Amino acid sequence: MGRQSGGFSPETARKDFPILQRLVNGHPLVWLDNAATTQKPRQVIEALAAYYSATNSNIHRGAHTLAREATEAYEAGRAAVAEFLGAASPENIVFVRGTTEAINLVAQSWGRANLGPGDDILVPVLEHHSDIVPWQLIAKETRARVVPVPLGPDGQIDRTAYADLLSSRTQLVAISHASNVLGTVPPVREMTALAHRYGAKVLVDGAQAVAHFPVDVQEMDADFYVFSGHKIFAPTGIGVLYGKPEVLESMPPWQGGGNMIDSVSFAHTTYAPVPQRLEAGTGHISGVVGLLAALNWLTSFDRGAVAAYEQGLMSYAQQALSMVPGLETVGAAPDRIAVLTFTLAGQDPATVADWLDRDGIAIRAGHHCAQPALAHYGLETAARASLALYNTSEEVDQLVASLRRLTDSAPS
Repeated sequence: MGRQSGGFSPETARKDFPILQRLVNGHPLVWLDNAATTQKPRQVIEALAAYYSATNSNIHRGAHTLAREATEAYEAGRAAVAEFLGAASPENIVFVRGTTEAINLVAQSWGRANLGPGDDILVPVLEHHSDIVPWQLIAKETRARVVPVPLGPDGQIDRTAYADLLSSRTQLVAISHASNVLGTVPPVREMTALAHRYGAKVLVDGAQAVAHFPVDVQEMDADFYVFSGHKIFAPTGIGVLYGKPEVLESMPPWQGGGNMIDSVSFAHTTYAPVPQRLEAGTGHISGVVGLLAALNWLTSFDRGAVAAYEQGLMSYAQQALSMVPGLETVGAAPDRIAVLTFTLAGQDPATVADWLDRDGIAIRAGHHCAQPALAHYGLETAARASLALYNTSEEVDQLVASLRRLTDSAPS
């Protein structure tokens, strides 16, 4: 059944997920790979079916009924995202394919216009590759430097080192709101305020944060905030870039094409205002419809109660996993989301994942697109169980029982 917290029960959420009813290898699916992608509630699935069944059209450029309805749905999604993030206006929201494209957009547009030789981009070691590689690419082009910010033993960012690395050369700080491999939730507001003292911009990668706790970009004072729909119960291929209005206004187009123009001639082309200037071509319209449905579904719950439930479930899982012989978890930051990365003595992480899959339990194994973070612990790969609001203590018990069977079966 799962434990309640503040009136929230995971069973209330679980009933909305058809996929959680399926069997995998003869066992009920236990989905513990939420950091990679979340499952989709029926409200999202039905919204997609309804859009394609009754409203499918391109947007913004048509005068007919379906174009108007599709445009209204798309812009309703933009307004919902703005409200969800605490943005001042829907015009602060740019739709992209996901977190990766959002970061690349900022790197290629803002970065190319603002970075130059001798400039620094500070990137903590805990970052996902999508918040490292785009900065490396633009740094090579502009002759700027990507400067890693080290971690402490528990997986927290070394704040003393961070303060020491900031200087007048710092143009950008790129930081995760929550780590996908360590679960660490850095003190983003304080780190942003410190960066702003040096005139640096701050991009916050919220891919792992938005499904777990409320976000207020204005309170945080982030210059950019990015996330992916598929990690917050919405479809794949849709994501969000929030930017402060004055920063977005200063950014030149990244891609050219339809929708992002004001007028085009071979003599002179002018561009649309933001956000359209940064949304070249036909967007993922059904993805926005699905994202709107996902946000409506998620915000129908008490977010504080959900966060409290997940924290309680994580504590339960930490205690339960500590009883598995030879299992060691990676990262121990006190402020963290329910991501449990671990190693099992004598077992390759891929072998652990394959074993669990035989029992219908889905976890992730590999480098988790965060090789520097794992290298901090002397690891190349690890296993990861990541929890969401529809997971239960019974599922944690199944995970632990399967892992114990694996250790019991290993030759002594």
